[in-house]
Amino acid sequence: MRFTTSRDALFKALQAVVGVVEKRQTMPILSNLLLKVSGNELEMTGTDLELELINRLPVEDAADGAAAVPARKLFDICRGLPDGASISFELSEQRATLRSGRSRFVLATMSADEFPMLEGLEEGQQFDVSRDGLRKLIDRTHFAMAHQDVRYYLNGLLLEATPKRLRSVATDGHRLALSDMQADLGVEGSLQIIVPRKAITELQRLLDEGQEELRLFVTGNHLRVQLGAIRFTTKLIDGRFPDYERVIPEEGDKLLQGDREPVRQALMRTAILSNEKFRGVRVSLAEGRLRLQAQNPDHEEAEEDMEVDYSGTPIEIGFNVNYLLDALGAMEGEQFTMELSSPDSSGLLSDPADDSSRYVVMPMRL
Repeated sequence: MRFTTSRDALFKALQAVVGVVEKRQTMPILSNLLLKVSGNELEMTGTDLELELINRLPVEDAADGAAAVPARKLFDICRGLPDGASISFELSEQRATLRSGRSRFVLATMSADEFPMLEGLEEGQQFDVSRDGLRKLIDRTHFAMAHQDVRYYLNGLLLEATPKRLRSVATDGHRLALSDMQADLGVEGSLQIIVPRKAITELQRLLDEGQEELRLFVTGNHLRVQLGAIRFTTKLIDGRFPDYERVIPEEGDKLLQGDREPVRQALMRTAILSNEKFRGVRVSLAEGRLRLQAQNPDHEEAEEDMEVDYSGTPIEIGFNVNYLLDALGAMEGEQFTMELSSPDSSGLLSDPADDSSRYVVMPMRL
């Protein structure tokens, strides 16, 4: 097995797949990438047994073969070589030799036969979406996923496809983020899958801006995404996502509308003196006024007072300031609205100029 390619092309291809390789592995083979040359094409595969990434690039002076090569060492070598350099790779007696200019590196390899590959997927549904559209869905909701919750189905992102819409939903039980994209998907009925947190993180990294179509394949327990030369496959979380529509509040009788960025900045300043563990902030609304207050066990206090569009009855309600900041940070418009009904009911945040996304935040006692 051998091939020659440019440092830049190999490094870019490695960047796409090396993220899936865990630094600490119970199986030594999983710290490797599978390199396979066929004709004038190099295919590289990384996996952690739950998520698999495959990337392909054209190479020259090639001889067919395959080997498992240490992922991080190969990546670091490529990163350290100068831009525009040429790299030649040759495998001989379980040793891989890389040459570039006057540099030479010899790496120990493992047999390609030992490398685990995800089995062929059974038949399922497939549909096309825009790369930019899927990236926005994930960006607007991913932060509400749970972290290592015993309710394992919350440790991922729900993707729900219907014939004319793709929706993403995430919740950790204390807040919820929902975003819609209108698209002619052509799926049969309604399709729900829960994509694990690590897969969402990797997918975000791969979904750079662009309008070209992506193809998604969904089977009983896998999602596969084809992004040009990259093939992304992940196991899905097996479980039933909560009935999220039940927790979206009905239209509240108290409506706040304000400038998103000034309120977000005020929340960030108030958060500095909030309780580090509970992160509570008191939101007080009166005619045309919004007051934010926080205090901590050291009896330090922060208060912000600003003008907003509010004409309902006065109300005081406590929220986790991080949840409000995440919701406001996911919006893009200049304005935001918050609907409230009582101090014990959840708040519903949205962008008045874009009704495709909604954010539910549960109140907290202060």
